[in-house]
Amino acid sequence: MARSVDVIYADLLAKKEADENLNALSSTSKVAIWRLWLWIFAYGSFILETIFDTHKAEVSEALTQLKPHTLRWYRNKVLQFQFCFDLIEDSDVFDNGSATDEEIEASKIIKYSAVTESTTESRLIVKIATEDANGVLAPIPDEVYPSFSAYMEEIKDAGVKITVINYLPDILRLQMQIYYDPLLLTADGVYIRTGRKPVEDALNEFMKELPFNGELILASLVDKLQVTEGVKIPHLVNAQSKWIGAGGISYGNFENIAVKKIPTSGYFQIENFDNITYVAYS
Repeated sequence: MARSVDVIYADLLAKKEADENLNALSSTSKVAIWRLWLWIFAYGSFILETIFDTHKAEVSEALTQLKPHTLRWYRNKVLQFQFCFDLIEDSDVFDNGSATDEEIEASKIIKYSAVTESTTESRLIVKIATEDANGVLAPIPDEVYPSFSAYMEEIKDAGVKITVINYLPDILRLQMQIYYDPLLLTADGVYIRTGRKPVEDALNEFMKELPFNGELILASLVDKLQVTEGVKIPHLVNAQSKWIGAGGISYGNFENIAVKKIPTSGYFQIENFDNITYVAYS
């Protein structure tokens, strides 16, 4: 960004004062020849920097128009969506007008996004989620979706087909046997010193650590439990998941997870901990 004439002029004065060879130039008059020359150079530098700024903006705009948009670009644009704000005409940037920083931040409903290419057709798959009042991942509200859909239609490249996944979480069902240290845990998995259930805490923590649309790797889940206090052997008997179908209305049936699984909705929610049994290790 171009510096102002005053800033450049002050910088030149500071440079002059730092050079002992120029000590003879000591007049404080605003019309001293040497001061006028510094002002002329400052103004010329300002004009030059302004030209550079204009050139940079023009080149950036040209590159924006010519460069094919990447999956990362689409993801960033999804996260920049602002509910109840309009776009600047003929642009993909929101008009924030006199809105405060707090209002702008509150309008950014979508907190998580992942954009991938369909493996079966020429189409982008856009997965989105927000957070509820408790900080838990959830779909964006129904009243927000039409606005977001219109936004995507406005900013996408011509001819690009987009499918938006704004679903409830994939439900994860875990069947486990936990061999525990009876000196630390009770028969129902409660840590004697704190009254908490470390296995359930570790599983919840593991789910939070998964990146949005990240791959659930069962071996990593077991590794997480292996270092949990009071756990001797975490045995994963079976893992299943179910998700909202293509119609976006209801869940399908549970299906087994063999080794790993990417959630259809972009995120998992553990069904419950009813299928975890505890066996005293001896």
